Formats: sequence, structure tokens, C-alpha cells
Amino acid sequence: MCRQTTGSRPRLIFAAAFTLIELLVVIAVIGILSAMLLPALGRAKSRAQTIACLNNLQQLEFCLHLYAADNNDFFVPNNSIATIGSPGSDVSGLSWLPDVSADTEINPSNIINGLLFQYNSSLPIYHCPSDLSTLDQSPQSRWRSYNLSQSVNGYPQGDPTYSPYIPAWTKFTEVRHPIPGELFAFLDENADTILDAEFGNPPAGSPYFFPNVWWDMPSDRHSQGANLSFADGHVDHWKWKVPKIFYEWVQSVPPQEMPDFQRIQNAMKQLTDN
Repeated sequence: MCRQTTGSRPRLIFAAAFTLIELLVVIAVIGILSAMLLPALGRAKSRAQTIACLNNLQQLEFCLHLYAADNNDFFVPNNSIATIGSPGSDVSGLSWLPDVSADTEINPSNIINGLLFQYNSSLPIYHCPSDLSTLDQSPQSRWRSYNLSQSVNGYPQGDPTYSPYIPAWTKFTEVRHPIPGELFAFLDENADTILDAEFGNPPAGSPYFFPNVWWDMPSDRHSQGANLSFADGHVDHWKWKVPKIFYEWVQSVPPQEMPDFQRIQNAMKQLTDN
């Protein structure tokens, strides 16, 4: 309330204002609306990131097919291997991406020197937007979130000691079991296991390696799921039964995780195929 004088007679003017109760009611309503809207916004953001990740994998899959078209149907070499616990035995040869340490790669030189980069020179397609992992002892984001399955011309081909137990296709036209629509190529890998450029896993029924262990592990950053591309060119989102938590290299698979593990195994080359 204020007093205004007009001539000789004072006049009282009442200014509109919020009472304390009205202000508290407005704050409460804003809080309720925020609580209702924020989860929806979070889900929308997560969905957008999943779509962007699937698009990245689609682009990498196109590159894989373009390479084969230029090279008599052969898959791109997949020859970058980090050997855990064996210093000096890493393999970094001619490959789709010659990298054996994704968590220490401070620049994208390995991506640029990879055999697929010529088909799409966009660096962002190598990184999942939901991947918040950083370089070792650095706040810098990693350059890469994806790996190529060992079933796709993986190392070591032609080695009489290992290749019979780690089978891989070398050409598109050879793919039979699983069929191209069921053989995954690129995978959104767990940030704790992605070192080299090959996603490795023991094939079903392996007599040589422990059959029920993770060598590498898929991610679960997309609402407890991962994104994959397949040899026929399509991409998909796979939801997992349990979260994918890395504890140690060559990690045993508990019973509750076995359906997820076998799903990955079944989407890779089988030992029974020639």
C-alpha cells in the first residue's frame, strides 16, 4: 500500500502482490510439474542417443559393405588384438582400425589410418553419444565405442594353433551359420573391456577355451541394452536380462546372465562351420 497526494486530499492505492501462501503454492506446482516432466525428458534424451548410436553403427556397416565391394567380397581385415597379461605380444596389423588401447588413444590417428575411414571420414560415427568414458588418467572423452566381431575376418586366420578354435568368415558369400541377418558385425562394447578393435568371445562348445566366460563384454548403457549391426546391413537394439558389469578379464558367466551370453555366442561363427 502506498500514499499518493492529489491536490489537497491524500489517496490510498493498493498494489497487487503475492501472499506467502500463494508463492508457496506456485513453487509446489512447479515442483510437481518438474517431477512429472523430468523423467519423460530423460527418457526422450536416452531414446535420441540410442537412435544416434544405431545410426553410427549403420554408417560403419555401410563402410564394411563398401570395402567388400571393392575387394572381391572379402571382409575388411580385423587384426588388432590386445593380449592381456602378455606384454609385448599385442597384434596391431592391417585392420579396419589398428588400435590396441582405446583408453589411451589421445588422438584419432588409428581411426584415420583404419581401412574403413576412406569410406566415411566422419569421426563421430565411431563414438556412441551415451558413452561417457574418458581416457586413462585424463578427462578427455574416448574416440571410439565400437568393436568389430572376431567372426568378421578376425585374427588369427590361417594360424593352425588358434584359428580352428576361434572361427571367422573371410568373405560375405561364405556366411552361412548364423545367416547374415543373425551374424553381428559391429557392437557397442562395454567401456571397461574395449581395448583393441576386435570383440572376442569363446564360440559355443569350444573344447579349447573355457566356454562360459566373457572375453570382451557388450555395453548396457542403452537402458540395460546394447546396439549392434548385422552382416545383412540392418541394426538392432538388444535388451539384456541383467546389467553388464566388468569385474575381471576372462570373467565367468553366472547362471542369470547365461541367456545374454548365449545370445552373443549364437550371433557369432560356430565351430561346426567350415
